Amino acid sequence: MNIIDIISKKRDGYKLNEKEINFFIQNYTNGSIKDYQAAALIMAIYINGLDEEETTIFTLEMAKSGEMINLSDIGDIIVDKHSTGGIGDKITIVLMPIIASLGIPVMKMSGRGLGFTGGTADKLESIPGYNTDLSLEECINNVKKHGISLITMTGNIAPADKKIYALRDVIGCVGSLPLMASSIMSKKIAAGANKIVLEVTVGSGAYMKTQKEAEKLATIMNKIGKISNKETVCVLTNMDEPTGFSIGNTLEIKEAIECLKGNIPEDIKEIIMELGAYMIKLSGKGDNLEDNRNLILENVHNGKAFSKFVELVKAQGGDIGYINGEKEFKQAKYVIPVVSDEFGYVKALNGENIGNISVKLGAGRLQKEDKIDNAVGIVLNKKIADKVEVQDVLAYVHSNNEELGKECANELKMAYEFSKEKVLKKPSILGVIKEI
Repeated sequence: MNIIDIISKKRDGYKLNEKEINFFIQNYTNGSIKDYQAAALIMAIYINGLDEEETTIFTLEMAKSGEMINLSDIGDIIVDKHSTGGIGDKITIVLMPIIASLGIPVMKMSGRGLGFTGGTADKLESIPGYNTDLSLEECINNVKKHGISLITMTGNIAPADKKIYALRDVIGCVGSLPLMASSIMSKKIAAGANKIVLEVTVGSGAYMKTQKEAEKLATIMNKIGKISNKETVCVLTNMDEPTGFSIGNTLEIKEAIECLKGNIPEDIKEIIMELGAYMIKLSGKGDNLEDNRNLILENVHNGKAFSKFVELVKAQGGDIGYINGEKEFKQAKYVIPVVSDEFGYVKALNGENIGNISVKLGAGRLQKEDKIDNAVGIVLNKKIADKVEVQDVLAYVHSNNEELGKECANELKMAYEFSKEKVLKKPSILGVIKEI
């Protein structure tokens, strides 16, 4: 068996068998197969696809390419949550302390931002002192002691996926549904959870631009979950505009703190209630989804969720003075208003463009080596369906470079589309897909 035959077979549209997929994953992970050969196969997969059996095998082989974590010390039922990514997505930072405050253990490994979407690990690291780079043993001990730990991916979780994802990113193959499903599920399977709630984002600020695409991706991931004995629920959420109002690492942490204190924008509220309700159900703590939603709001309003977040930050080395308001986060030098030239209602807000503008400001990275500026970003003042008068402020650009900030403010204005007629706002929850 050799890689050239495998590339040729998939190039010509034929199905790969388990031995061929295993050969590719093992030998690309150990370096025997070169990047240019792997790129050829990934491009062939992007063009010709993988069927359900191929996708499942691909996923399981990537999961087995590194360490398979055993979380039985924490409990019999471990529920994990994952998002396919979006703009202003601080859901993990808001939701997971709420779940932990309800007595459900939380051990969450999150990624870093690359391209127009942000990364939870980067946002957490904007809290001075917060350490996302814990060992697995330290992470598990934190969960036992505090009920929660939020870290970045450990070095040996699905190493095949790390290599293949980086390759997909630089050859324009991120948007392959079977490869996206395999990437997400391989990490979830390797990370040790036996119940998984997936947020599949849909719209201009997501990788899945249409609901039909998102439903296909969700269906594939549900089937992989079922075959892998991981009970899986996929919640489709609206990403036609950023989630909440803030985009940028420190800005999003500040918004997350406000959410945990009870000042929750409506879209964030809807999403955390839906995802959280299913996490509680899968954990065996409550079958009634409406009751579960009420539990979530109760622990926000009684302060338990915020207290759990403070406990988390302290346990991972963060300075809680910034969380409690005793210290001020570092702010950008320039805050530039984006002023409307039009009257009307916000009809559309291009999420991907806004994400790219935030990266240009320095809030994200185009390459893994790029350094992030935690202070910069965007705070929206007007979102879809809002009424706008001439000279109203649409948003604020936070920049450490005045000229760049002004340039980005002009670009941000172009991300808005207006209507003279009132606009109906889409719901934040577009659907739920569960195991068949």
